[in-house]
Amino acid sequence: MKNQSVYVINGFLEAGKSEFIQFTLSQPYFRIKGKTLLLVCEEGEVEYDPELLKQTNTELVVIDSEEDFTTSTLGGIERRTKPDRIIIEWNGIWNYKNCKLPWNWKLEQQITIIDGSTFPMYYTNMRSLLAEMIRNSELIIFNRCDSVREELPGYRRNIKAVNQQADVVFEDANGEIDEIFEEDLPYDLSASEIVLDEKTYGIWYLDCMDHPERYFGKTLVMQTMVMKPENFPKGYFVPGRMAMTCCAEDMAFLGYACEYSAADTLHDKQWVVVTATLTKEYFEDYKGEGPVLHAVSVEKSTEPKNAVISFS
Repeated sequence: MKNQSVYVINGFLEAGKSEFIQFTLSQPYFRIKGKTLLLVCEEGEVEYDPELLKQTNTELVVIDSEEDFTTSTLGGIERRTKPDRIIIEWNGIWNYKNCKLPWNWKLEQQITIIDGSTFPMYYTNMRSLLAEMIRNSELIIFNRCDSVREELPGYRRNIKAVNQQADVVFEDANGEIDEIFEEDLPYDLSASEIVLDEKTYGIWYLDCMDHPERYFGKTLVMQTMVMKPENFPKGYFVPGRMAMTCCAEDMAFLGYACEYSAADTLHDKQWVVVTATLTKEYFEDYKGEGPVLHAVSVEKSTEPKNAVISFS
């Protein structure tokens, strides 16, 4: 018998497992030349598209009861269908601890799908079953998070308490939620002074764009380059860093307006260490409200070793 690559998708009923599997099967990067065996351990409201199964050379086999999910039964299905890879849609009310696979089935990836709107109910009432599903999952996807965005940091902490290594992704109706949570920040928000370097400046810049209130009352210290745009208001400049988001051709200057009484003594591309506080206020160049720095001090500096920051 040849070794089989196995992908397990688990989660409770109506969490969105079938939608996830159908979407994944339809993606060019997941296509293979041979046959895919799809083992469905529970049938929800969403039915698999027969045309998609035909196009992707996928054979669907239903296993109705946990008692039938045995290595001998699975081996028999493998011999009959002769697949080149296997996807398992696990039944959420079956204890994943009892998921035993034939010796030649090698687990490539385990993904847990969770409905964000019903997570508290399952976490409270079926915590042991949920824990077994997420304990060894590499990726945990919370979907339908539109109405529970404020609860997501708590959801993430609940998952990390069981599986610290898992990647946790949150999605709403528009797709993945690009959110930075406080516990993910590479500095201590409880500190009165936050020092930003080439490793932390980019994270701060993005987080400040969405959550400037996190930095109100804090003293920020950053080594930056001076930019003085044409027709900028007197007494203001922009301290910032050049950032490479994916390649050398994709460069951008990241900085916020800074009020400084001696701004006219500074010149473009000069390196300085800025100590400042932050507010959110109307600024004409923003064409609305946004983060504005207020310099406490600006000291001359030499160019740092890593002048360009990266998000990779």
